[in-house]
Amino acid sequence: MLRLLEAGCAWGLGAGGGVRGLLSGHLGHGVRPATALCDPGHSPSRRASDGPRNQPPSSEFVARPVGVCSMMRLPVQASPEGLDAAFVGVPLDIGTSNRPGARFGPRRIREESVLLRTANPSTGALPFQSLMVADLGDVNVNLYNLQDSCRLIQEAYQRIIAAGCIPLTLGGDHTITYPILQAMAKKHGPVGLLHVDAHTDTADKALGEKLYHGTPFRRCMDEGLLDCKRVVQIGIRGSSMTLDPYTYSRSKGFRVVLAEDCWMKSLVPLMGEVRQQMGGKPMYISFDIDSLDPAYAPGTGTPEIAGLTPSQALEIIRGCQGLNVVGCDLVEVSPPYDPSGNTALLAANLLFEMLCVLPKVTTV
Repeated sequence: MLRLLEAGCAWGLGAGGGVRGLLSGHLGHGVRPATALCDPGHSPSRRASDGPRNQPPSSEFVARPVGVCSMMRLPVQASPEGLDAAFVGVPLDIGTSNRPGARFGPRRIREESVLLRTANPSTGALPFQSLMVADLGDVNVNLYNLQDSCRLIQEAYQRIIAAGCIPLTLGGDHTITYPILQAMAKKHGPVGLLHVDAHTDTADKALGEKLYHGTPFRRCMDEGLLDCKRVVQIGIRGSSMTLDPYTYSRSKGFRVVLAEDCWMKSLVPLMGEVRQQMGGKPMYISFDIDSLDPAYAPGTGTPEIAGLTPSQALEIIRGCQGLNVVGCDLVEVSPPYDPSGNTALLAANLLFEMLCVLPKVTTV
């Protein structure tokens, strides 16, 4: 399913051993080196309530460049068993229509995530005191076959979801959301969707192909994976081939919120309406980084001017607190177009915010 290269795991054991030797007694209660789960003697079958939970190490005791490059320097493990939530990379970009490079997104987001810490003072969320969380590595996609990659992604996520683990996905282009939602629907049935993006991604086909990053939600509708009355698309904008490019979405009952309707205002009131619309049923968050203005997130494949701001992105995600979130993704980070790393840094922070709004996360 999620294959960690043996060489990488062996290197991790060496690094972990070094961390234990140099920093023994300084990692804090419940904190293990990021490589501990490569240890053949470790059993990952415990639930969060059964013992100490994984904690990202503090930079007060472990220098940020130290250790294996995992999300928030969390332990890496190959199985979702015993986890409440997990970060999962899907390094796929062969569904892109413009600038490629999103296959490198998961790795770059992990690199920038070293700046993240364990608590969220703005919302009072303490995710690592509430949930057992780890990094499950990357889905072993087929970069030469998009259909086969979708099969591999669906199979991987079916196993994750069956284990009772909520996946937080590091993309990858937006094609990946389609097989993820296929897996979600097998357990939850049609789900609600909060889709934050510059584009509706409801095209039918391009160049004769019905599967690419512009069609995932059209394919989801074809298969009945979405609860149409609980689909909201926020941040939509850009030029088009027609004067009403939102016809399909609205004809299916989606709520489409244009970027122009978000300019110069707080989105807290909007999210109050979204919360009522979603109710208590399962819902999924799919966040395309191109929803943000390219001044903040230039490292993406299909940038559109006049987008959302980072503070509005926080309002959207934080507005999901208390909802029945069953999965999340952050897609379309393209590191070759992100020389400063700021797009990946923003993505890492948004994924942390998604973790903070998951069910059962303690807030104080």
